[in-house]
Amino acid sequence: MASNNIVKNIAVILFIGFIFSACTRIGTTEMGLGLLPSMDSFSTKDTILDVETETVDRPDSLRIYGSDDHVVGTLTNDPIFGTTTASMYFQLKPTYFPFYIRGTKDSVIVDSAVLILSYKGFYGDSTKPVTLNVRRISTTTPLTADSTVASNYPEFYNIQTDASLANTFTLDFAHARDSVINRFEAANNQIRIPLNKSVADLFIKGFDSTTAYKTDTTLRQYFPGFALTANASSNNNVLVRINLLDTNTKLALYYKTNSTTSTLAGARDTVVDYFKFTVYDNGDANFIKRNRAGSEAARHFGIAKDSLVYVQTSPGTIVKIKVPGLKNFANKIIHRAELIAEQVPTTNPNAFEALWTPPSYLFLGAYDSASNMIRNVPNDYQGTVNAAQFARFGGKVVYKSIQGFDNVATYNFDISRYMQGVISRKDSAFDLRIMAPVNDSIKYVPPYPYNLSGGVDYLSSYSANAPAIGRVRLGGGSHSKFKMRLHVYYSNL
Repeated sequence: MASNNIVKNIAVILFIGFIFSACTRIGTTEMGLGLLPSMDSFSTKDTILDVETETVDRPDSLRIYGSDDHVVGTLTNDPIFGTTTASMYFQLKPTYFPFYIRGTKDSVIVDSAVLILSYKGFYGDSTKPVTLNVRRISTTTPLTADSTVASNYPEFYNIQTDASLANTFTLDFAHARDSVINRFEAANNQIRIPLNKSVADLFIKGFDSTTAYKTDTTLRQYFPGFALTANASSNNNVLVRINLLDTNTKLALYYKTNSTTSTLAGARDTVVDYFKFTVYDNGDANFIKRNRAGSEAARHFGIAKDSLVYVQTSPGTIVKIKVPGLKNFANKIIHRAELIAEQVPTTNPNAFEALWTPPSYLFLGAYDSASNMIRNVPNDYQGTVNAAQFARFGGKVVYKSIQGFDNVATYNFDISRYMQGVISRKDSAFDLRIMAPVNDSIKYVPPYPYNLSGGVDYLSSYSANAPAIGRVRLGGGSHSKFKMRLHVYYSNL
C-alpha cells in the first residue's frame, strides 16, 4: 500500500513539472498593473491596432446639482481651449419657518452679516489673488429648488442682478485654507465675505416672521438670493471651487437683543443665527460658459483621422474613435486589449496651460447609432456601482515619463472582453467615444449573456470630475510620438 502511494505521489510531481515546463511567460501591460497571468500554456503575442480619431464639440446640457462643487471665475489666456466664464447663484435660508430674531425688535442691536462659503480649492493660477463680487438676484427672476438649470446656457435663463451686497472681496489663495477660531466656531477652508451694514440691517431688523420670514416662499419673494462672480481684471486665469451643501457655507447674522442679556450688570452678549443651503429647499445655478472661438481646439473640430484630439471637462468636447481592424481581427484568445491615450505636452514650459491640469478621469463609451446614445462598452464597463470593476475598466489619469517629457498624462481602458465578443461571437462592433464627464447618464446594458435588457447608469461628480475642471490635448491615431492605439495581447487558438 505504501509503495502504491509513493508511486502516485511521484507521478503527480512529474505531471506538474511537465505542465510548468511547457508554459511561456507573459509580459505585463503598459499600465503596469500585472493583470495578465504570469504563466499559461500558450505562446502569447501582442500587436497594435490603429485607430482613427476626431474631435467634436459637445453641446451638452450639463446639470450641476446642489451637492456638487460649484465654480466661479474666468480663464482667458488658454490658447488651446479658449475662454471660460463661471458664475454662481444660490439661496440660503433659516432651518425653520416662520423664522424670528430673538428678543423684541426694539431691543435688537445689529452687529454684522457675513456670507461664508466653503472653499474646496482652485483650478489655474493661484499666484495672484482674485476679486469676488456679491450681488442680489433681481426679484423678477425667481430661482426655485425644484428645477436644475443647464449650466452652459446662461442666456436661456437670463438671471438678473441688481444691488451690490458687499465691497469687493479679495481672496488670497495663500491664506484661503487658514483656520478661523472664534467663540462661535472653529473651522478652516472658509471664504468669509463681510456684507454691507444695510444688508445686515435688512436681515436682522427689516425682515420678521410676519413678512419675509413667514415662509420660504415669502423669503424668496423678498430676497431671491445671492449672485457670486469674479472680477477678471484681478485674476483672469483661475476658477474657485465652492461647495454649497458643506456646513462651512452659510449666512451668519450677528446681533444683540434683550434676550441675550447676561446677569452681569445687564450686559448683552452677541449671538449668531445661520441661514444654510439644503438641496430640497434652496434654488441654485452654476453657469459655465465656454467660448472656443479662435482656439487651437476649434481649428481641429470635425477633422477625420486627426493627429491631435481635444478633451475638455463638461461642458466640453468629445473624441470619436474608430478601430477599423477590430471587426476583421482573426479569432484569438484575448488576454488583454487596452486603448491607450497619451497627452501631447506643451513645448513651452512657461505656458499658462501648464497650470490647467488634465481631467482626473476620462470615460470611454460606445456610440449606439440605433438609439443615438452613448452606452457602456459591452462586457467590460459594468457600472459605477461595482467599484472594483469601475476601477479595472480604467480612465483614471496616470502620469508617466515618455518621449523625453515628464509627467505626461495617460489614460488606459481595458476592453478585452468587448474585443473577445466581437471576434469570437461576432458581437456588434461600435465606434467609441472619449469624454470627461461630470454628471452624465449613459445607456447601460449588462454583460453577456444578460445583455437582452438595458437601463441607465449615472456618472456623477463623485466618480468623475468637478465641473469645468480639466482639459487635455491627446495624441490622435496618426500622431508620430503620442499615438492613440489599441494594444492587444493574444494567443492563437
